[in-house]
Amino acid sequence: MSKALIIVDIQNDYFENGAMELVGSFEASENAREILLKFRNENLPIVHIQHLSLAPGSTFFLPNTKGQEIYENVKPQDGEKLIEKHYPNSFRDTDLLDYLKSQNISELVIVGMMTQMCIDATTRAAKDFEFECTVIGDACATRDLEVNGKTVKAEDVQTAFLAGLSSFYAVIKSTANYLSE
Repeated sequence: MSKALIIVDIQNDYFENGAMELVGSFEASENAREILLKFRNENLPIVHIQHLSLAPGSTFFLPNTKGQEIYENVKPQDGEKLIEKHYPNSFRDTDLLDYLKSQNISELVIVGMMTQMCIDATTRAAKDFEFECTVIGDACATRDLEVNGKTVKAEDVQTAFLAGLSSFYAVIKSTANYLSE
């Protein structure tokens, strides 16, 4: 079984002073970096996903801004695949599926941001394409959300979405657990 690391949208706008700051984004990026280093050391395929917002009215990940750039501690190196996307699902209108098939990948390790949006959409799509998925929960981040006048804290959003994914779509692990295997 061949595996690849998928790093989704760890971009400057999600960090301090960014246009869409998330809760715990720096800590999640540090955990993602640890997973990235493992894949680099083992010479395994790495795919960086970068979201660029083209829709009218978009407020973050705008093209040609510092905010849309990949965060410094997980920047791609030569030989690592970089895919630009415009939707939460990293497979939609990209060459991700073709690339993974060309590399005979059957297992994905997924990290990134936002848990309830692009991580959720990408993981569910990956499972639909018959990939075995592992999501590193503490290498993902989200934010407080509002629904019907109530605030749902980021920690609760994170827990709920990871629990939902764990029921069928992915195995959920911590960075420490994954690195100890």
